[in-house]
Amino acid sequence: MAWLRKNLSGILMSFVIALIATWLGNRYPIIGGPVFGIVIGIILNNAVGKPAWAEAGVNFTSKKILQWAIIILGGGLSLTQIWKTGIQSLSVMLLTLSCAFIAAYGFGRLMKIPSKLTSLIGVGTAICGGSAIAAISPIIEAEEMEVAYSISTIFFFNIIAVLIFPPLGHMLGFSDTAFGLLAGTAVNDTSSVVAAGYAFSSHAGAYATIVKLTRTTMIIPISLIFAFAYSYNRKKSVKAGNSINYSFKRIFPWFILGFLAASLLNTLGVFNEYIVSILSIAGKFFIVMALTAVGLSADFRKMIKTGLKPLLLGLIVWVTVTVVSIGVQFITGQT
Repeated sequence: MAWLRKNLSGILMSFVIALIATWLGNRYPIIGGPVFGIVIGIILNNAVGKPAWAEAGVNFTSKKILQWAIIILGGGLSLTQIWKTGIQSLSVMLLTLSCAFIAAYGFGRLMKIPSKLTSLIGVGTAICGGSAIAAISPIIEAEEMEVAYSISTIFFFNIIAVLIFPPLGHMLGFSDTAFGLLAGTAVNDTSSVVAAGYAFSSHAGAYATIVKLTRTTMIIPISLIFAFAYSYNRKKSVKAGNSINYSFKRIFPWFILGFLAASLLNTLGVFNEYIVSILSIAGKFFIVMALTAVGLSADFRKMIKTGLKPLLLGLIVWVTVTVVSIGVQFITGQT
């Protein structure tokens, strides 16, 4: 097959680096494989540059394998279980999501940060870090540099959250369930949610994980909203006379339908526990592969040129989500 011959070298390069990143992520779970993958990729690409023979395959991995990973991860989610356990967190989750996007776009516009980078930081903070960024980036056609910067920003505040949230929860007198809700709604990456939750207590860790899974399913409606909004803007540009190759069919996130279908199959009991475990492992590894490829395509000089404003935006959005999560729990008496 021609496409395989064209892309194989770059895919294998991403695969090997992803193996190393996954191993490092298992040894240092507070950081995680995806972050190791993107950091190693950035270092290699900016220190020595990726070889020309890997260009096509790296590009394929950062886009197509990324979409496959999202679909596979869907097979590890049971919509029924998440609905039953996560309904308690729905009000807090919806408020934190809404406030995250309002803060991201409001302050992003004030600081004149590019809209695509603002969207990635907003969705990464609001939903689930790297996975949400991975799902949204092909829809809005974000550049690799924007993806790399947004993931690095999210990672930075994940580390801070893991370190300060458990003592903050004890200081506020939170119950295990209340802290699990805080960790599940205000920490981004799954591994960091688990780390923060279990650092507080076993029950808090288990509850935080369920809240996080519920939050992850918001990828579906948010992705569709981005697809419709982006297609509307493209259509408006075409009507204004701009030469844009507009096609809603091309930008529609079909892989999200695959994600939903895989989740539905798991919900219906088509997958047994062993298959669910395999799908979860495979999906996470493909995410590491894809983000490694993103790192291999990122130009660090462009990231430096972007400046510290996106990092400041990430701080503002993260603090907003944290304050709203804590505030709602105090107001509703869930602490």
